[in-house]
Amino acid sequence: MDISPNKTNKRNRPPEKSIRFPVSAHNKLLKLSEKFGRNQSLLFVQMVEYFYRSSKDPLDIGEEQLRKTLSRNHDAYTSFIKSQEKVLLIPMRVEMERMIKNQEQIVSFFNDQVLKANKSLLENQQVQIKAIAESEKMIKVLYQDREIKRILQQKFLIILDTYIKNRENLGSFKTREKEELVELARKQIAAI
Repeated sequence: MDISPNKTNKRNRPPEKSIRFPVSAHNKLLKLSEKFGRNQSLLFVQMVEYFYRSSKDPLDIGEEQLRKTLSRNHDAYTSFIKSQEKVLLIPMRVEMERMIKNQEQIVSFFNDQVLKANKSLLENQQVQIKAIAESEKMIKVLYQDREIKRILQQKFLIILDTYIKNRENLGSFKTREKEELVELARKQIAAI
């Protein structure tokens, strides 16, 4: 058995066919193969695969079938979006608007209540401040009165002690001097 390099290559390669085409098409095939970096036979096989898989007609330069497919897909997506809009988006928008209005009403009500409460608190604080100031004045007056009373009591005790000592010194027989002493005590008390 003779195994030469030419015979081995022929056995490992798939069977091939040859096609005749114009030189102008061959030149275009050469340019494409250089542009894509592939050899001519691989590029040709890939072109055939592409047209076979995509079912496109090479004469249809405008890609009418692609346009139809895109249009069908576009229509399907559009109808899906419209149905979702009716089913989901519009009710969601309506609910969101209702919720926003409710939130605005709650915030407005809250602000009104807070403002009223703050105003009431300020008024109550002013009343309490006035009441505290008046109480403070009354406490000062009462303290002064108490201090005056204490001083008066001390003076009265001094006068009373003086009266008692002087009366005891006079004895029981001197009525006129006793009356003068009582009169003097009364004058001293009146002078206070």
